[in-house]
Amino acid sequence: MGPDSSRDAQTVSQLGEFGLIDRVTAGRPQSPGTLLGPGDDAAVLAAPDGRVVATTDVLVEQVHFRFDWSTPHQVGRKAVAVNLSDIAAMGAVPTGLLVGLACSPDLPVSVADELVGGMWEEAQQVGIGIIGGDMVSATSLTISITALGDLQGRKPVTRSGARPGDVVAVAGRLGWSAAGLAVLGRGFRSPVAVVGAHRVPEPPYAAGPQAAVAGATSMMDTSDGLLADLGHIAAASQVAIDIRTEQVEVPQRLNEVASALGADARHWVLTGGEDQALVATFPPGRPLPEGWRALGVVAEGSGVTVDGGEYEGSAGWEHWR
Repeated sequence: MGPDSSRDAQTVSQLGEFGLIDRVTAGRPQSPGTLLGPGDDAAVLAAPDGRVVATTDVLVEQVHFRFDWSTPHQVGRKAVAVNLSDIAAMGAVPTGLLVGLACSPDLPVSVADELVGGMWEEAQQVGIGIIGGDMVSATSLTISITALGDLQGRKPVTRSGARPGDVVAVAGRLGWSAAGLAVLGRGFRSPVAVVGAHRVPEPPYAAGPQAAVAGATSMMDTSDGLLADLGHIAAASQVAIDIRTEQVEVPQRLNEVASALGADARHWVLTGGEDQALVATFPPGRPLPEGWRALGVVAEGSGVTVDGGEYEGSAGWEHWR
């Protein structure tokens, strides 16, 4: 038996579009809700709820990721995680992924393999797969992922439902990705746990549906930073939100890194993005779901404050600024 030419190919142009598609999808497990997977003009996915939650994120090399800071496998995991956290933030469970990949013809096949391997690994965290997508030639590597989800009969938890008196709470890590970015920006590669948090976020996927069941009135993920994203909830709900710093946990590891870099760990926690934690508001007097911790309160008015006052400095990430 001769050698497998697809395995010997060095670049995606040598492998070809359909060879790359086959390499991405062949032998991969799909969720039971995938009625027709990759290989046709479109996939068919069951929608038991009768509604489909959909979200898309685009990641561009040198803007959202760098291969001198992260491996292709880590980039693949992160690309999926930032989408699945949006599904969880609506109170839904993920059901499938559509992947668009634009890359240079001379991209090594080994890089594509690692990238897609990371995507599949993260997707399998919630028991789903890549059900379709597209691949095109481009001058820079760009990843576009659309995640789909199911509400399981519940109402979607939007940004616009917070009410005065509600409790603000968070699930997941805050500040770790920002700390990792600061470390990498100084040319270091450790502490590993902090740098790893920037390379691959760990969204609390199950916390979204749990919050919905518990009666969360609003919710979103903290892709742009806690204060910035709470600003979106405050604006959409036409309320004021105040964060109490005595309730904000600053892990000792972040304090240590901040001390070494001459930075402020609390600033990372309040404004750092890309941890993909979930922040939500809950009616007062109800116990918070397991894994959620209170951070502040909702009141009448507008905007976001910290301990009753305006926060000094940038509240978080904004594109084009």
